[in-house]
This record gives sequence, structure tokens and C-alpha cells, in this order.
Amino acid sequence: MNRLRLFCVALCVCFSATIAAAADPWLVVEGADGPGKGKRVVLVSGDEEYRSEEALTQLAKMLAKHHGFTCTVLYAIDPSTGEINPNKGDNIPGLESLRTADLMVIATRFRNLPDEQMKEIDDYLKAGKPVIGMRTATHAFNIPKDRAYSHYGNGYGGEKKEWQDGFGKLVLGEKWISHHGHHGKESTRGLIAPEAKDHPILRGIKDGEIWGPTDVYGVRLPLPGDSQPLVMGQVLEGMTPDSPVVEGADAKKNEPMMPVAWVKTYSVDGGPKGRVFTTTMGSSTDMASAATRRMLVNACYWAAGLESQIPAESKVDLVGTFEPTAFGFNGAKKGVKPEDLR
Repeated sequence: MNRLRLFCVALCVCFSATIAAAADPWLVVEGADGPGKGKRVVLVSGDEEYRSEEALTQLAKMLAKHHGFTCTVLYAIDPSTGEINPNKGDNIPGLESLRTADLMVIATRFRNLPDEQMKEIDDYLKAGKPVIGMRTATHAFNIPKDRAYSHYGNGYGGEKKEWQDGFGKLVLGEKWISHHGHHGKESTRGLIAPEAKDHPILRGIKDGEIWGPTDVYGVRLPLPGDSQPLVMGQVLEGMTPDSPVVEGADAKKNEPMMPVAWVKTYSVDGGPKGRVFTTTMGSSTDMASAATRRMLVNACYWAAGLESQIPAESKVDLVGTFEPTAFGFNGAKKGVKPEDLR
């Protein structure tokens, strides 16, 4: 009888733990074997346009299954339903997972998060830990002037001088400037910057292989501080990888080309320096390109200090079914909860 009772208690504990895990408004993907085993990556999604909730979920699964990283993916959550809702700009639960993270990957857009959530990001950055910023992370936050973390906002122009232009400029190297290519009509081919051809993030990637249907973003040249451009964005006149380069009046868009991927370091309030990889690519549809996925996976190795272990050709096979949704406002899949993505 005692054995039966103990078995029932154990079964109830396991069942309760399963239910609790299923109710978590985030996704945890445990790492398999690989160079990243023991490293924890937190991927922060939350944008209304480029389906970061899809892109980062797939990136997390690849990092975990093929490379051993344990990944936690955070989402913009509607607390009334528990569903992922990118239009919910003031709630990304689970940011406390940054306390034990070895790397933060962020792809948010104009978030206005409460102070207790912003504090987790602020503490992470003050520790000088590595950051990867994707696409709209250049304009990751939009926080009112009367709030404690208003200096994170895109285009900040307040009293904190080092924070001029906000998180995008200080940490990633640029804020939101412009669409340089014609949005929705001119896609991006990534050309390797000549001086960066031997950088470990570009290992296994041939010149011109990187591609994405998102357009090139404008940036101010030169990039600040110790920024090193890795990939230049060649503007194409169509939305397929074999589209020709823009000609005629549009040819000036490639004279000069804008960087679409670069590395740099950052420091907050005089604290330790941290590594940064920024790419203005990174929509879910960009993830259909194997070379673009390889750049992101290699960047995670580099940012986490594992550049010596980047394979000659890192494995970037898609994990599970991946059918990226076209970018555009109000186009996110409805009724999806994090537990549905396991």
C-alpha cells in the first residue's frame, strides 16, 4: 500500500510539473549534444511586422538540436488569453531568464515594457553580456519620457548623453533610419565585406549566398566606435534570390552599399564591454535562406565566445515544419500559445 501511495504521489508531482511547464508563457528548448552544451540563450521576440515570433522559435530549435544550446524564447503575450500577440507592445513575460543567460538575441520593435521587465534587460546589459540584434531591434523600444527607462527609446534625446538615440545606437550601433531598398519590392543580397572575409561568423558562407526578401535598411556611415561591417546589402530589383541588381535611377542605392551585418562592442554606464552582432535582416521569411541561417547560428557561437568551435559549415537544417508567414502588419498567426510551439 505504501509503495502504491508513493507511486501515486510521484505521478501527481510529475503531472503537476508538466501542467505548470505547459502553462508557461514562453518556450524552453533543451540543448542536445554540441559545442553549445551548457550555454543558455534567451531569444526575445515582439514585433508587429516581421514575424520575430516565428524566426526566433526556429533559430532556437536549430541552436538546441544541432549545436547544444539551451534556448528560451520569449514572446509578446496577451495576458487575457495567454496567446502570442505581437500587437501587445507592453508585455514580454519571462525576461528574468536573462539573469542566467549567456547570450541575448533580440528582435523587438517599438516595445513599451513595464519597468520591472525593462530592469531585467538593463541589468543584463550593465553586466556586459553579449547581444545579437535582428532587424527591428535597431528600434527595439519606444518608452515615454516620464518613465525610468525612457533612454532606451528609439531616437532618445534626453540628458543621458551616452544614450543619445537609445538602445539601438548605443548597444547595436544604429537606430531606425529608413528603408534604403524599396520595402516589399526590392530584396537583399548579402555581399561579404572584403576586409571581413576571414571573420568566423562568415565561415562556410560564400559571397552572395546570403539573401532575404526584406529590404536593406539605411544606416549612417561610418558606423560608430569599433564597429566592423561584415556583410553589405546589395539592393535587388525583385523579390527572389536571382533578381537582378537595381539599375537606372535606383542604382545609386548600391553606391555605396549599406552594411546589413556588423560586429562591435558596447558598454553601459562605464561597465564591462560586451560583444554585439547586429543584422538588419532577420524576418521569418529571411530564415528560408540557409546562408542567412548559417550567419545567425555562427553569430551565436561568436557572441558566446565559442568562435573557435564554429564548424567549417555549421548545420542549419530546419527543425520541424517551418512555413514562415509573409511580413506585414496584422499578419501574425492568431490563437497560438507558446506551448503550441513545443
